[in-house]
Amino acid sequence: MKKALVLIAILALAACKSPEARYPVTQKSGSHISESIVKNQELLEKEIAQIEAVIKKDSTSEYQSSQDGFWYTYNQKSKDSANAVKPEFGDVIEFDYSIKTLDGQVIYAEGEKATRTYAIDQEKLFSGLRQGLKLMKEGETVTFLFPSYKAYGYYGDKNKIGTNWPLKTKVTLNKIIEKEEIQNQQ
Repeated sequence: MKKALVLIAILALAACKSPEARYPVTQKSGSHISESIVKNQELLEKEIAQIEAVIKKDSTSEYQSSQDGFWYTYNQKSKDSANAVKPEFGDVIEFDYSIKTLDGQVIYAEGEKATRTYAIDQEKLFSGLRQGLKLMKEGETVTFLFPSYKAYGYYGDKNKIGTNWPLKTKVTLNKIIEKEEIQNQQ
């Protein structure tokens, strides 16, 4: 009995030893990140080449490149462009839009999506369109050419737009309600 008690005491003392850190059997070098960067750069180069081909083919339009990484052309400019304002943070706008692939296949036709009311930079909208709307004035129609990273990116819209699709989006800005006007109404 004494031997059993001594054995239990020794085991109890040995069990009180602090735990040792376990190290992974293999360590990742981060090479998958480098590979991803290279793939994304190649994808962007390919999409820019596609966009440049669309621009070259459309000789009737004059495309401008934005600082935000997309291209656009005015289908209809504001008649009073000197006095017209562009939407800013907090303004509420109403706009209509249609979406096509770069080769012109219709994804969402004009009128298929309801007129959208959007509070500038306060609601969810894909980044290219969010930035493009801030370039527009009331009454203008603009066609945007977005590389996939400025459109719906890797995930698509989980409906009709697939993974990494560059898009051609035609937008008409119907109305701008300035933030001050909204505050005065409340």
